[in-house]
Amino acid sequence: MKINEMTVNEIREFIKKCGSSLREEEKTILSHDPREGVRKLYQQCCRLESLNDKERLRLKHLRIYEDDANRQGFNHIAGVDEAGRGPLAGPVVAAAVIMPKELDITGIDDSKKLSPAKREKLSREIKEKALCWSVGISSVQEIDSLNILRASLLAMQRAVTTLRIVPDYILVDAVTIPGLGTLQLPIIKGDGKSVSIAAASIIAKVTRDKMMETIDREFPYYGFARHKGYGTADHLDALKKHGLCPLHRKTFTKSLKVVE
Repeated sequence: MKINEMTVNEIREFIKKCGSSLREEEKTILSHDPREGVRKLYQQCCRLESLNDKERLRLKHLRIYEDDANRQGFNHIAGVDEAGRGPLAGPVVAAAVIMPKELDITGIDDSKKLSPAKREKLSREIKEKALCWSVGISSVQEIDSLNILRASLLAMQRAVTTLRIVPDYILVDAVTIPGLGTLQLPIIKGDGKSVSIAAASIIAKVTRDKMMETIDREFPYYGFARHKGYGTADHLDALKKHGLCPLHRKTFTKSLKVVE
């Protein structure tokens, strides 16, 4: 059936099926259709196409560091990031991800810019499509004994060294990981500049959030499932009432003058 012979509902389904891949002659027919409903569908299609073009451009820009490393002859580029440096409680979690060349995952970005539902969806897609990924964790005890920076670096080191594929180049958010013989490039605010680091930031954040939700069931008084261990007003009130639990970082809470 020709497109100009379709009903409005048939055209709507046709556009859904085609997405933004309508041919130019089909767009011309839709734009000149005398029916207002069809012209509105055409306008919606144009807006979607514009958004898709912007997303493709954003993702292309997000691959600059990976593409540059590929041109230098590196094939297995790992992105590394961590989650949980700032909270008063819970571990710090790092992730390392090696993505396939040319893979674009729509919506991938710095985990802090994404909603929990979007992070969860992207985390599943990244794990499914990545060449490999891994997580490293530093415990509360390690944070207190080493300090948060060294514990974060240790978690990152653990994530990288447990990857199924050994990376030949590493992109890291802001720091250099000690104890690795692989060439590294630290990138300030890398989770918003590198697709590999962004992927790692999402997996690290989702993993840690799930851990804090589990901890919440063990220590329900503090609201860990809501604030994930950060020093919110509710969390500080709970500390005053109940003191510390074993998952609180003593080096972070000693100035709060709460009962251990």
